[in-house]
Amino acid sequence: MRILVTGGAGFIASHIVDTLVEDGHEVTVVDDLSNGRSDRVNPQARVHQVDIADSDGLRDVFDREKPDVVNHHAAQTSVRHSMSGPEIDARVNIIGTINVLQNCVAHGVKRLVFASSGAVYSEPQYIPMDEDHPIAPKSAYGLSKYTAEGYIRLYADAYGLRHTVFRYGNVFGPRQDPGGEAGVVAIFAEQLLNEIQPTIFGDGTKTRDYVFVEDIARANLMATIGSSGNDTLNLARGVEVSDFEVFDAVRRAIGTTVEPLYSDKRPGEPDRSSLDCSRAEQVLGWTPQTTFSDGVDQVVAHIRLRQG
Repeated sequence: MRILVTGGAGFIASHIVDTLVEDGHEVTVVDDLSNGRSDRVNPQARVHQVDIADSDGLRDVFDREKPDVVNHHAAQTSVRHSMSGPEIDARVNIIGTINVLQNCVAHGVKRLVFASSGAVYSEPQYIPMDEDHPIAPKSAYGLSKYTAEGYIRLYADAYGLRHTVFRYGNVFGPRQDPGGEAGVVAIFAEQLLNEIQPTIFGDGTKTRDYVFVEDIARANLMATIGSSGNDTLNLARGVEVSDFEVFDAVRRAIGTTVEPLYSDKRPGEPDRSSLDCSRAEQVLGWTPQTTFSDGVDQVVAHIRLRQG
């Protein structure tokens, strides 16, 4: 099967590319390389350095590659940047998605798999949050992701585009950028390995739902080859992990007894988050296979290897 992966040089999507290639598919990557890195991309995949908001450039890629399936992961992913520059966030996450959808329809793409986010829910009204939880994004990023979801459903109704929308929890694993704002496992690991005392924002009790990147990649493969309906599915582990538990797991993997620093909680962050992923199990037969501690061990090993 010919599969086009947008954002395929990024953290999550590069793992998806690996999984698709290993399953025997012909994979093409579209990435503007503003945040992605070409050295992450599987050598068996073709790469086009194109901005998805560039309608002419993207159309040329579709004309040349003629994909059967599109896996759409290209995005502006920083919540902080989405609030300081919402027009940039909208350009990539909304206009870019519309360009992808237009090309999917024009080229007869059979299925679209889209990376959305648990950020569409924001403050939980109940835990764990299922896909029917009220939508109330508190960031431009969450709003742009939900808006993109809306366009996908519109194109499904208007043009019959088959799709799977995944709402991710906190994805972590090897290749995550320790300089970003979301990869707290990688951030803590990089700091501790460099003998920098990490900072926890708040009192350490804030929780998130962490899911290992290879489990995410496997779900994307399953949606690509085994799904026929139009589905919106949460992907996480359904387990709350506190900020201190993250720190403690990382320091145990490294073998240090360093204590964290504490600073004021950052405004706008919910105190708790966890996703109900039972629908993904019902629809795809997917359940996460990697425990949090095993995933942390793999992140630490990856960073150690990279540092030499």
